[in-house]
Amino acid sequence: MTAPAVHLWRLFKWGRILARHGALRGIERDANTPRPVRRFARILRLGASIPATPRYADAFQAIGPAAIKLGQTLATRPDLVGEEAANDLLRLQDALPALPFAVIRQRIESSYGRPLETFFASIEEAPVGAASIAQVHRAVTTDGRQVAVKVLRPGIEAEFARAIETYEWAAAQVEGMGGEAARLRPRLIIEHFKRWTARELDFRREAASASELAEGMTAEPDFYVPAIDWQRTTGKVLTLEWLDGIKLSDRTALLAAGHDTTALAGKLIRAFLRQAIAEGFFHADMHQGNLFALPDGRIAAIDFGIMGRIDRRARVWLAEILYGLITGNYKRVAEIHFEAGYVPSHHNVAEFATALRAVGEPMRGQPVKDMSVGAMLDGLFNITRDFDMQTQPHLLLLQKTMVMVEGVARGLDPEINLWETSGPFVGEWIRTELGPEAAVADRIITDLRTLARLPELIRNIELRYPAPGGAPPAPPLREIQVVRVGGGWRYAAVAIGAAAASAAGMWAALTL
Repeated sequence: MTAPAVHLWRLFKWGRILARHGALRGIERDANTPRPVRRFARILRLGASIPATPRYADAFQAIGPAAIKLGQTLATRPDLVGEEAANDLLRLQDALPALPFAVIRQRIESSYGRPLETFFASIEEAPVGAASIAQVHRAVTTDGRQVAVKVLRPGIEAEFARAIETYEWAAAQVEGMGGEAARLRPRLIIEHFKRWTARELDFRREAASASELAEGMTAEPDFYVPAIDWQRTTGKVLTLEWLDGIKLSDRTALLAAGHDTTALAGKLIRAFLRQAIAEGFFHADMHQGNLFALPDGRIAAIDFGIMGRIDRRARVWLAEILYGLITGNYKRVAEIHFEAGYVPSHHNVAEFATALRAVGEPMRGQPVKDMSVGAMLDGLFNITRDFDMQTQPHLLLLQKTMVMVEGVARGLDPEINLWETSGPFVGEWIRTELGPEAAVADRIITDLRTLARLPELIRNIELRYPAPGGAPPAPPLREIQVVRVGGGWRYAAVAIGAAAASAAGMWAALTL
């Protein structure tokens, strides 16, 4: 176990970088920041040259790969880091200088246990992309297929493990201070971040996620997931189908190639809704660099390291919340928050509905250039404190992805109306999942499952109450209260002696 002094030293080094970029100013000024944290922030900025405008993204970029991933997560949490910091962190780019190909070659061969030429006829030494966790090379397999080879950076697992251990320690210290810090539950947030990165550092799990997403998106033919080459995939090397497409971030190239950017934006929103609401399993890193337009007009995704999962009950609540905001049914949205336990029951539903109206009403009917999902989330976060709403870590990835999808859609079509595009899909899903037919089907399934469990229930009852054996049943015994005077053998002996004397007296009386 790492000593607290080591955690403090790491926090001090990272804090100095944050201070030099002006990224601690908001922490110092926020009245809800615990006093010890504010004092530590003041110590960290002593002697530092602080810029007039904080550069949060640059600070996280300078700290390292784990901080880059954490910063991308915090970009969706203005309630934790403030609106200014969250907006700046949205520009955080996950890119690092490329490693020499000799290092990459050794990594691939050690993972495969065989020479590179066994699997690839050729591989380009210059990477097509280099990020904090891995870099990607274009290659041709021995059977002539073009593929992308994603290779995990050496030593990255240990670096993430050290950083996350310190994040956990720091979160525990802050949460232990109580108040607003405890309500935001930083320990759970870091625990979810730890699980996300653990999945992202194992390429076999990323390959499995891509395969599962492809199966779930068969009903959405305009969204394509590249095929996995399982024979060339290990925990540290991922090989998948090469895609020839144009990044959705390059709007000029998309228009030059004849793509309908408005149609692409609609396809993207529908694909996200299909994943998040209908399937409950979604690509949680849908930024512009991971999305491509194929020549036939389909959208293709890459990089399946971060995936989100939502159970059906939470998806029903989410769909009703979105549809309620779209249609202006704030009363129903408020009721769902109480039913889901997001708002404690001692608050008033009508008051919460009014607070939601203040957030949602200014945005209805506005184009994306004037209305923002991120702004809506900011507004929702601002009322959480008033209604004692705790952080819901299982929805963090969804919030993060919503902001990303909004940004990509805005880049493709600034005039698109996100609510109008989402409304038909969400409304149809609600009718399918919550209509009379669905209710009857759910009841039948529940009853059949209950009936199927009856034999097991009977067996458990028999084990608890077995049939009587060969001995005759014992006669009923009168209940006698046991009195413990003080415990110990001495009191037990006194009780036994008294009982014996009483029995002798009764026998004498009977023989007279």
